[in-house]
Amino acid sequence: MTRVAVVGGGVSGLACAHRLRTLLGPAAEIVVLEQRDRLGGVLRTVDLAGTPFDVGAEAFLARRPEVPALLTEIGLADALTHPTAATATIRAGGRTVGLPRGTLMGVPGRDADLGGVLSDAGRAAVAAEPTTPLDWDPGTDVALGALLRRRFGPEVVDRIADPLLGGVYAGRVDRLGLRATVPALAAALDAGAGSLTEAASTGMAASGQRSGTLAAGTPAAGVGATTPPVAGSRVTGSRAAVLTAAAGSGAGPSAVPQPVAAGPVFGAVRGGYREVIAALVAASGARVRTGVTVRELHRRPDGWRLVLGPVPQPEALDVDAVVLAVPAPAARRLLEPVAPAAAAAAGRIELASSAVVALAFRAADVAGMPGTSGCLVAADEPLSVKGVTHASTKWAHLGEDGLVRLRASIGRFGEEAGLQVDDAELVARVRADLAVLDGVDAVPVASFVQRWGGGLPQYGVGHGAVVDALESAVAAVGGLEVAGSMLHGVGVPACVATARAAAERLAPALPAARTGR
Repeated sequence: MTRVAVVGGGVSGLACAHRLRTLLGPAAEIVVLEQRDRLGGVLRTVDLAGTPFDVGAEAFLARRPEVPALLTEIGLADALTHPTAATATIRAGGRTVGLPRGTLMGVPGRDADLGGVLSDAGRAAVAAEPTTPLDWDPGTDVALGALLRRRFGPEVVDRIADPLLGGVYAGRVDRLGLRATVPALAAALDAGAGSLTEAASTGMAASGQRSGTLAAGTPAAGVGATTPPVAGSRVTGSRAAVLTAAAGSGAGPSAVPQPVAAGPVFGAVRGGYREVIAALVAASGARVRTGVTVRELHRRPDGWRLVLGPVPQPEALDVDAVVLAVPAPAARRLLEPVAPAAAAAAGRIELASSAVVALAFRAADVAGMPGTSGCLVAADEPLSVKGVTHASTKWAHLGEDGLVRLRASIGRFGEEAGLQVDDAELVARVRADLAVLDGVDAVPVASFVQRWGGGLPQYGVGHGAVVDALESAVAAVGGLEVAGSMLHGVGVPACVATARAAAERLAPALPAARTGR
């Protein structure tokens, strides 16, 4: 009987286990090993004043195909919901204004409307950018923040690009790599765009973005032009070919999720992501073990041995194949003895820590709160939060009981010291900022603080080369795969895509696949 170990019980690991079940059939044994005492990784749903509320990722890019397809496969298609028409704002220059339109993840295009966000000097710098000669070497990668500062000045970075990308990566745009975070901009520059303004406009057109701010990237391999990936989405080379080749592999239904027609950009799941996690566990039929540390990974002549549990009482688990769906530091440690080049690459991926503070209020206590979906906060504002989501305004189902729910994000890469306070202090900081941003000084009826230590990988300069080196070294070993947010995107769709691709590559070489279903 085929046995596969999936190390990591987040959405990547569980989506991989689910796909492996489809490919290998009911006889295969799939074991999911999770170090924490719960599943879901950085997806977590809690009860906030009696309503399921996500305190990790709250949404996904619905125009990418992976999550809608997965929800259909696991019986949750009817749970898919979309945001209301409420729009977002940004706090910049001491004012709260509408999120600027006509930018590619904060990079102004030709028709960018930056009124109220930038000063007169800042707008003048943006207007002058297309006339400034651009020296660009195709194929190069640079820190996005430094590039934008040279071309547009500091305000575009601090007041637009940094809040947007900081919300995706919990990082600073000065440390994020251009190619991994805004690939459409890099592609347009490589193709000969004469300015960043022109490149942003070209990138928006290639992504199907007519206006607004949030679409970024070029269509991923196997995905049509109507499907703009989330910023940082990147599937290339032989790994991308798996997604396309699987269509004719006889690998089972929905081997390649099909592009989603134009419609709402974002989606969420009623009941929260815990519904997805529970459905994946059930559909995968995996043997799930939580509270188990995988300490070592060793090659055997006919497969792999994992050493589990406490050092004084180790347990050996022998399997035919292994998928590592864990954060970069854990991947580095486990890969070191079996794929040192891959381990070295994983060691180059840094992580950011942050926290989410969720609050619930009586509607009468916050009657003056703006009717927007939330507010991003510019990097130069004297506030603790980097963004606030008016959750029950953005998602109608979160306010059906009459309470008003919101969530705030605190912390970015390099700001870990600011998180080293107790939960009450984090709640107090958020409440102080809400008084400034929303005019809310009421006492919440419920609160929850979720800390994400090392929760988000940082896509630095050269991230694509790092991932290529990691995946190439793993592929050379055989019977071993990697998946997760450290690779081709931090959003849930990108994680699911890496999980499916890992399963598609692994399954054909396993006994159950060779004997058929």
